[in-house]
Amino acid sequence: MGIVFALLGAAVAALMAGIGSAIGVGRAGEAAAGVVTEDPGKFGKVLILQLLPGTQGIYGLLIAFMILSNIGIFGNPVEVSVMQGLMYLAAALPMGFVGLYSAIRQSRAAVSGIALVAKRPDQMGKAIIFPAMVETYAILALLVSILAITGIPGIAV
Repeated sequence: MGIVFALLGAAVAALMAGIGSAIGVGRAGEAAAGVVTEDPGKFGKVLILQLLPGTQGIYGLLIAFMILSNIGIFGNPVEVSVMQGLMYLAAALPMGFVGLYSAIRQSRAAVSGIALVAKRPDQMGKAIIFPAMVETYAILALLVSILAITGIPGIAV
């Protein structure tokens, strides 16, 4: 039964952060397409801003891979107690929830940055800083999940 909880944790991290990133990249892409319609030369600048909300999905996938690797899905399966499985589930929650929320919020900042670049391309650096500030919290959640996973006793990392 422990392996079920661990697999649920991996799924929560990957799915929730991935959903947030898909929503975020999609929203920013809509704004970016509008800018490129008017000025195709701004494609590179708005693409960078569009990609920023996608990092949370990568972080969620990393947490999922760490959990799956630790429980032996990619090699030799190991015995996972119910307590260990629940610990993996709990360790995945920060990345899952913060990944979902921060990617969506980061997309709003990225859309605003895209609007800034549309009118003032020379302000690209400032346009990146706003969504990058939201990224900080996704990175903190990633760190918490990594530390929690590596602190689970009984299974080698």
